[in-house]
Amino acid sequence: MSAKTHPEVLWAQRSSESEEEKNNLLVTVNLPDIDESTLKYDLTSTSISFSAKAGTEGNTREYEFKLDFFNEVIPENSSKRLTNRSFYLVIRKKELAIEYWPRITKDKVKTPFIKTDFSKWVDEDEQDEQANEPADDGMEGMGGMGGMPPGMGGMGGMGGMGGMGGMGGMGGMGGGADGMDFEKLMAQMNAGGGMGGMGGPSGGMPDDDDEGDDSDDDGPPPLESAEPAKK
Repeated sequence: MSAKTHPEVLWAQRSSESEEEKNNLLVTVNLPDIDESTLKYDLTSTSISFSAKAGTEGNTREYEFKLDFFNEVIPENSSKRLTNRSFYLVIRKKELAIEYWPRITKDKVKTPFIKTDFSKWVDEDEQDEQANEPADDGMEGMGGMGGMPPGMGGMGGMGGMGGMGGMGGMGGMGGGADGMDFEKLMAQMNAGGGMGGMGGPSGGMPDDDDEGDDSDDDGPPPLESAEPAKK
């Protein structure tokens, strides 16, 4: 018979100095395919022990562990749930206190099979906030690019990129208008198809010549017809 080994034990906690139901240890024996008929589990006010066989048919192993708690718990107010992936426990702490336990074990010794359950862990000073917020799926702020810095708000989820062509047209006006009489420019634009080259009704003349320098090559056809007037 093979030697018994330790299963992976994950733990997190919650604390409260006034509400018992918010003063718990969250313990997961991370062991798939536990044979329920072999499961032995004992929870006392100061310790927990577990043993079971787990694995697929023809490839099972025996697992066990025992540990003494850092402080007392209330077994009768605790709960357990067995799934095909794990054995999950919610263990009620006896002492009502806002402070977290510094560790789950009584003695400060290295126990490699006991690990922090980061999927359930909440920092002590963030417990109230976490209780009122939905779980973060890592995509917060991405809808419509809403999480972009304020200066990027006009992009509207990248939809505003479609209007960048019109901005290019405006830049072209800056280059074409350099050193040219405004009335002559407007007359040439009207002859070339009215205000179409303005990049839409929301377009306007640039404040300075720098914009035109950046987008000269993208100017609309009416401005290209104006080039000979420079000579």
